[in-house]
Amino acid sequence: MSLSHRGDGSRVVVAGLDGSDTSWRAVAYAVGLARRQDALLVLVHVLPAHPVAMLAGAAWMLAGTDLSAAGELRRRVAAGLGCMAEARTLRWEYEVLPVGDPVAGIAQVAEERRADTVVVGASHTLGHRLWGATGTRLVKAGRWPVVVVP
Repeated sequence: MSLSHRGDGSRVVVAGLDGSDTSWRAVAYAVGLARRQDALLVLVHVLPAHPVAMLAGAAWMLAGTDLSAAGELRRRVAAGLGCMAEARTLRWEYEVLPVGDPVAGIAQVAEERRADTVVVGASHTLGHRLWGATGTRLVKAGRWPVVVVP
């Protein structure tokens, strides 16, 4: 009996990564989950919106910096996984999405990949007070179990 809601095919675990401490803990949890389930781990980084640049119509000015930071996150993940003997055979991918709502980006990837589970870190920003916590919004948006790591 399969525990997957899809019923067939490979298992997929999607995790959001924004560089915060809670997102790193979520990635660590997702690595363990994907390893135990022999699942593909898909890490999703949505480029952050810069309100001042957006208002000035100059978001393009910050895109190079954001892509560089996204590349650094990927390098840190690869280095960390390379140091873990049990994670060396883990199948994983890293997706960088254009500036937008992180919840919408993570939900889009989870839908496209037919994720079995979505893992995110707990929200600790002002934005979660205004628009709702990432985990709560993902639960409302999708058809997958959502794990929120503190």
